Amino acid sequence: MQIDLNDVGIIAANAGKTIMDIYTNPDIQAVFSYKEDNSPLTLADAESHRIIMNGLSAIRPQLPVLSEEGIDIPYDERKHWEYYWCVDPLDGTKEFLKRNGEFTVNIALIYKNIPVAGIIYVPATGDLYMGSAQGSFKKNVDGVVTSLQINKKNTEWTAIGSRSHTSPEEMAFLQKYPVANVLNAGSSLKFCLVAEGKAQIYYRHGPTMEWDTAAGHAIAVNSGASVTLADGSPFLYNKTSLKNNSFVCKVPF
Repeated sequence: MQIDLNDVGIIAANAGKTIMDIYTNPDIQAVFSYKEDNSPLTLADAESHRIIMNGLSAIRPQLPVLSEEGIDIPYDERKHWEYYWCVDPLDGTKEFLKRNGEFTVNIALIYKNIPVAGIIYVPATGDLYMGSAQGSFKKNVDGVVTSLQINKKNTEWTAIGSRSHTSPEEMAFLQKYPVANVLNAGSSLKFCLVAEGKAQIYYRHGPTMEWDTAAGHAIAVNSGASVTLADGSPFLYNKTSLKNNSFVCKVPF
């Protein structure tokens, strides 16, 4: 299936602009409620979801969409999907509420349980990350496009840790690699930092959902990194449960 990632990037950027309108409005940016799993839901999540759904239906009306803020779609229906969109309208809601700018819009195209294309837009900076079989790229707010390539190293690796979620298991896992320092970042930006060569490994032990990782997965893999489950087995999508097991994104070692 031919998808113009620039079209998807425009959709993500439009959603991101709406997110920033809310983020910069002190009267509404802090208004949020809690979902059943106690995770926060803001007006920005809801508005971004609406814009993305409308945009994706316009460019590929036949493709189903699995979104964090969408309806709960039973596995008996999902299991028949060959292609579908996997969307997180606002990844890093906690970072949004903390006002540190480290939140993203994630849109991935999944084919037969594997992310084959991914878009990550960073509303606070205007950076757009794209990944597909044609490679991975970053377009900055000025429109300058650069190719993304991992930075292979045998020593002094930089690891990326979560801004809001850390665990002793993650630090123990990293001891198997030549990690010299650890940076923290929020949302799917952690995949992007590996893809653009600013880090060599990102391990996540704690729980994530498929829409948290799908776009970053595609961008990292198409920059030369590997993304697998912690034991090295394939990291697949559209599972019966949409929760992910522990995984690692890293350069060859």
